[in-house]
Amino acid sequence: MSLLIPVLIDTDANNEIDDQHAIAYALFSRNHLEVVGITVNNTPLGKGIQGHFDEAERVVRLCGCEDQVKVFKGAEKNFSDIAPRIQDSTFDGKEAVDFIVDQAKVERETPLVLIPIGKLTNIALALTVAPEIREKVRIVWLGSNYPDKGEYNLIADPESVNVVLESRAPFEIVTVRYVETTGSAAVRITKDAIQRGMPGLGPQVKAVEGRHGGQFKCFGDYSVNLFENFPRDPWSLFDVVAVAVVKDPTLGEYSEINVPRLDQQVWLHGSPQTFKVGMWEQFNSEGVIEDLFDTMKYQI
Repeated sequence: MSLLIPVLIDTDANNEIDDQHAIAYALFSRNHLEVVGITVNNTPLGKGIQGHFDEAERVVRLCGCEDQVKVFKGAEKNFSDIAPRIQDSTFDGKEAVDFIVDQAKVERETPLVLIPIGKLTNIALALTVAPEIREKVRIVWLGSNYPDKGEYNLIADPESVNVVLESRAPFEIVTVRYVETTGSAAVRITKDAIQRGMPGLGPQVKAVEGRHGGQFKCFGDYSVNLFENFPRDPWSLFDVVAVAVVKDPTLGEYSEINVPRLDQQVWLHGSPQTFKVGMWEQFNSEGVIEDLFDTMKYQI
């Protein structure tokens, strides 16, 4: 059996419905991934850091993994608000930042893969506190409409994007591109598909109260409830795609570009540079969705 890929999920778990599925998908991918922990940050739609923390913990419990995988609170504010205080004994996001740094420094046969599926604040803070970890990690970020401007995770904290780029840590972008067919937005699933395929999937656990009320004893049933309470149909599996390409790189097309920079949320390129940034696009939608369902059938 090949080595498991060590991953750390960094998420704003309480926004929509793809965050929860990405966490569960990673946790159930135990033949491929080793989830060392989950860190959360706050973005505008999430009702504060506690809401994100509670939702991430809920998913971990529904997957029967609360004894193996812990959740850590990260940044409530953005990088520029927090950075002036990172030498203090306490600062906004310190719990998650310390965990990221500690895990990055663990001796492993392969680099720790950080999978931020929200804003990059926690990752940027960790690289600022301990720049030496750049040689110990690989960052695979769900974010941006590159080469076009905008996208929720980018807009939530643009400065953190430049901090990560300037750190020269290995960095890959899983593109979003809301209105195109080339990004993760094109990997879409319907409520009907969830209602037909998800009920009962996952291990049976002690009842957990859902985000919208009710009691659930497996993640599959909670998945159905999340989609039933979500206004859009179909919905894109943005965050799931980021986990999918780490697990199976054949599910997307990978290329490299000269490192860009953000200016007023617009991507800029200067003179050619030797440092490259990875770019994921052209995803296999059917392959991602098929693997999601197959993985959810895995029983711990």
